[in-house]
Amino acid sequence: MEKLYLGIDIGSTTFKAALVRENGRVHQTLYQRTRPVDTGRVRCSGVCSRCGACNFGQLRQTVDKFLADSGIRSLEEVTCTVVTGSQIVADTSDFLPYDFRVSEVSAHVAGARHFYPDCKAILDVGGQDSKAMVFNDNMKIWNYKMSGICAAGTGAFLDSVAGKLGVPVENMADRANYDSNLEFSSVCAVLSATSINKFKNRFPLGDIIGGACRAQARTIMSGVGQLFLNYRGDIVFQGGVAYNRAVAYYLRLITGNNIITPEFNGVMGAIGAACLARQFSELKGKLDKTIGLPPPERKLESVGLRAKATRADFLGRGKSKLVWRNLFFPSELLNAIGVRSLTLETYAALMARSQRKVRSAFDQAACKGFSAETCSFLRVLEGVDLPQASAVISTSQPCQQGERIFRDLARSYGIEEHYISLHTPAEGGLCDSNVEHMAEELNRSVHAIERATGLKLDMGRLAEACVLSNEARKYSVLCNELRYQSPPLIRGGQAIYFANIFSQLWGRRELVDIQKKLYEELQEIREERIKSVDISSTHRLLWLHLPPFYDSSLLDYVEINCRAPIVFEEVNFIGWGDLDPDDPFRSLARKLLTTGFLDPALRVRSIVEEGRKIGINGCILYNHGFGRCSMSDSSFAKHLREELNKAGVPLLMLDGDCVDTTIDPCSTETKISAYVEALNEKKYGNIFGPLA
Repeated sequence: MEKLYLGIDIGSTTFKAALVRENGRVHQTLYQRTRPVDTGRVRCSGVCSRCGACNFGQLRQTVDKFLADSGIRSLEEVTCTVVTGSQIVADTSDFLPYDFRVSEVSAHVAGARHFYPDCKAILDVGGQDSKAMVFNDNMKIWNYKMSGICAAGTGAFLDSVAGKLGVPVENMADRANYDSNLEFSSVCAVLSATSINKFKNRFPLGDIIGGACRAQARTIMSGVGQLFLNYRGDIVFQGGVAYNRAVAYYLRLITGNNIITPEFNGVMGAIGAACLARQFSELKGKLDKTIGLPPPERKLESVGLRAKATRADFLGRGKSKLVWRNLFFPSELLNAIGVRSLTLETYAALMARSQRKVRSAFDQAACKGFSAETCSFLRVLEGVDLPQASAVISTSQPCQQGERIFRDLARSYGIEEHYISLHTPAEGGLCDSNVEHMAEELNRSVHAIERATGLKLDMGRLAEACVLSNEARKYSVLCNELRYQSPPLIRGGQAIYFANIFSQLWGRRELVDIQKKLYEELQEIREERIKSVDISSTHRLLWLHLPPFYDSSLLDYVEINCRAPIVFEEVNFIGWGDLDPDDPFRSLARKLLTTGFLDPALRVRSIVEEGRKIGINGCILYNHGFGRCSMSDSSFAKHLREELNKAGVPLLMLDGDCVDTTIDPCSTETKISAYVEALNEKKYGNIFGPLA
């Protein structure tokens, strides 16, 4: 009997299936709209998976009917089944047994390459998101970009327009006036009705449809078109929206590239999954499922010491005067003055562990007029009761929104006259003028804190704080060097919470003890791991910026599910030299200027240079606030991507929010899977993983 390979792609609005023969010919395909069953059940309460009384049962019936129409009696007769799509969930396998699940990106690349082996650019637009895929000749890897949480550049937009006009979406291209000069907003699929209502009784229907299709094409490019920048060549246009010839026409005008719409454009993801099923069946018994697993989670004493110090600082009720600080003001100065300090961003991050508290804080902040455009860290601070402080101190870079909120908090708590802002340079790094300027600013801030608290800085105590800071730095550097030169020693999802560069323990004995203990623990782990794990056998990922503080499962998904260890984190870089106890202000100025976050160019340079030392083959930037955060904005990301591209390291951007769970896009796991599959293909020669 001829071998047949089944690919299934279940998206937000359509079900696609494809059977591919051993010789690569397409045997049968199916493309149909999906809808929930009338019963409203997601799954049955019993054991029957084929009655069709629930969504999963209906899915199985659809698959069985597709196979029957193809001349196949049961799923067991299929040689291998691979699934993809946003609606594949953990329970799917209970009703639809499959051999492997791949990302939609890898499926669409495989589908396009099946028909166009030499293709270098692919655009897939479905009902939920848009995906651009371009082969990077420098890195020999497929780069991709997916649209965010907005549906404007997807099939949902055209569905909305078609519904408002009363025109079937499949007929829009035939009725469009391709010379229409009508423009209307496609910024939001939900709000598109406003634009349609404004025009539908005043302009010919063809003009409106033409304008809508052009707006759709433009919005697709604004979401993912950055990947096609400077690209010249054919673009294979796939997905349900590719059925609309008018959108393809306007994409050709906007990009200046030839747009190719395949015969099977609507089911290319399913065909690609079937092609990958054929490849997987050949490798199934040869894959090594142990290589790449992260180190086991350990109960480290250093973590306990850090938690104890954090509780004492943030939850203790000490009698010393309290000063609020932002992440960047040198804690050595505050510790030398003898005040207690509360790092406000860290305090907000701790609140994120309780989403009930976060929701309440957002409610209170909303009542004050702070919308979701305000950073979630800052909205938390505006919505909770903070312990009364004597002063608040901030830096003008890198977060100007944070500086304004800190000033507002100072006004609300009656300490506006004791609000202190360090004017930090936006660029220039360690030049002499910047160092002198920052030293003067730090000296000025000390006098302001002294006036606010009635305390005096003891220079001997500051010298001691510098010595302690140097000792903690020494052990921190030793920890980093050990991790640079070893197989993965600790889970990235655990190490990232150390966040050394932001710690308010610098200048105190506690940090020395913590980093010394961590170094001793890492040495012990290395002795064990080096015997069984080859440093070159696994991926080595660098995590940039912060994590979602409410849940560590995202990093676990990278390391455990995708078997791609995070071997280091940007927040643990130590980029500054020893402090000079005899010249503390200039030393602290240099430290402040070399943390990297104050100067984007320096930060990019540090990431690339440290990445070489670590031997990374991948880099993940968690894009807090979807590009609105100044520490992960579009200009920084563009610069970073360009420099990493020169170094041959692909960058993955994960849009999300560090504090607010409600705006995490559903495509995050797809992006991670696609990224690691691309790394797998480059490192191991296939997307599935290393061979035994």
